[in-house]
Amino acid sequence: MFFPPAEAELEEAWLTEAGLSSLVVGSSSTETPPVVEAVLSTLTRQQAATVRKRLDNYNETLRKRNRQPIRDVRDVFTEPEADSTDHNPFPTQQHPEPPPRRYHTTTKTIRRSTNRGRSTLPVFVFEDQLPEDPSSPAPTPSPSSVVSRLRCADWLLRDTPYSEGVVEHKRGETCRDCIRFHGDESSDLQFAPASPSHGLTCTDDLSSRDLTRLGFIAHIELSTFLLALGVQSKRSRPPHRRTRDSGVFGVSLNSLLDNDRKRFPGVKVPVFFQKLLGVLEQSGLQTEGILRVPGSAARLKLLRRELDRCWCTFDWTDVRPADAGGLLKLFIRELPTPLLTHTHLSTFCSVLGVSSEAHQVQALQLLLLLLPEAHRNTLRALLLFLRKVVSHQDHNRMSLWNVSMVMAPNLFTRHNHRNKRSITKQKEEMEEAMGGARLIGLMIRHQDLLWTLPRFLLAQVRQMNQASSQRQFNLSRTTSRLLRRKNDKNDRNLVGELSEGVIRVHAPLHTKVSMAIQLDEQTTARDVTTRFQSESSPTQHLYEVGGNIYERRLQPDCCLLDVYRVNPRCDWLIKP
Repeated sequence: MFFPPAEAELEEAWLTEAGLSSLVVGSSSTETPPVVEAVLSTLTRQQAATVRKRLDNYNETLRKRNRQPIRDVRDVFTEPEADSTDHNPFPTQQHPEPPPRRYHTTTKTIRRSTNRGRSTLPVFVFEDQLPEDPSSPAPTPSPSSVVSRLRCADWLLRDTPYSEGVVEHKRGETCRDCIRFHGDESSDLQFAPASPSHGLTCTDDLSSRDLTRLGFIAHIELSTFLLALGVQSKRSRPPHRRTRDSGVFGVSLNSLLDNDRKRFPGVKVPVFFQKLLGVLEQSGLQTEGILRVPGSAARLKLLRRELDRCWCTFDWTDVRPADAGGLLKLFIRELPTPLLTHTHLSTFCSVLGVSSEAHQVQALQLLLLLLPEAHRNTLRALLLFLRKVVSHQDHNRMSLWNVSMVMAPNLFTRHNHRNKRSITKQKEEMEEAMGGARLIGLMIRHQDLLWTLPRFLLAQVRQMNQASSQRQFNLSRTTSRLLRRKNDKNDRNLVGELSEGVIRVHAPLHTKVSMAIQLDEQTTARDVTTRFQSESSPTQHLYEVGGNIYERRLQPDCCLLDVYRVNPRCDWLIKP
């Protein structure tokens, strides 16, 4: 049997992206590194079977090529799997002792009345008002909004991975989600986010360290999920393509961000891209055929040259909406690495092989977590803009399908170097364009769900953090500096351990530096930040720091008692 030369490299790339690179790269040591050990300890039976299959295939490929396998799969999976199906996402391990507290401790205990109910379920609709900064999260729509056929995406609240719940789907397409969301063959189905009081987390609420580990689990779960659904996905090797170091067109997103951060530290989406979207929002949303009607080729060529030369001083006043739309599509099309990346482009297409729309959204949710941070944030900004275009379809005549069809060739680009293409090839490209349009439509409609982490993923990250280190995570240098301010002169105010259900919130940037709070079933993050908020202070957020998470920003309606039960040894910090 002949194995293509690239097969071992593709399997190696898969294992590397799953955080298991030490199993295949250079080391013949029989000792499993801590990070790999932590990843493996969190896997369910089906997830572990996916990893084993990949490692077996990698070793078999090496044998066929007369190379010695690095590790035998039996050396990796040495623990029995009998209990892996009933795997508890919140293990009852002994929590390490917290470090000595050195915070200023002006103390005030707060008890809230329990006559307030939980916040109502937010409803997702198209919004006319979106944030000015495309990289910022979309505002929570009004609960009074109404969308036909709206159903809560309660799969976000489950403690079991998606792959564990689709056995029935593979057998007869009668799994719970199919019955729950597709029982009446609804054609205008719309999923609504679950209530924020359940403590769900968005991708930009986590630290980069936690996001990296989240990517390991999401990568394994996505492969397991698609395999359980009977969908085959293939990784593709990125082609070699020349990149530019100057200008804005044909320059990688990372290079653009590196330049932007010299002037705007912390920016997440290229400033040029934000500016282009802003111009289109100001002048193009009411324009009929925006994004569909092409601009002048001669003007686009001239505009591109001027923008590449010095876009910072460019005057956008006279740029026509059609030309701005052409520049947007050109920018996306000219990226040296596609916005959806070469690596994952074929996997996006394979999602169309899933028969259930609910499962398609679940697969996209996992897949978007695998995109590089710059690509994920830029895609999010683009989807926010496209949703805004669709919300003005009464004026611009651009429906969801029209917008999706126009953008599909730019996001699902296949570079063809031959001018002559067969009829079969043209037909395949047309089918790819139609499939890409359906995917873009899904992402525009359900984008609020796509950036929300399902509970089981965060639970596996917590367990991975516990497995990799039995002691509490050290705080970041920046956080430590904040917490150390004004501490030395207040050591006499240190207090002992708090009673059950009482947390101490630290706000180093405020006059009221520390406060003890008694939690109840109704206490939310907003209730705490309000205690420290003043008219002149910027918007503050409550963070969960340490314990079994590195750092997590809590949503305003998050129930704090739920967080306390999951991570009782964390610190609570208020900062912008």
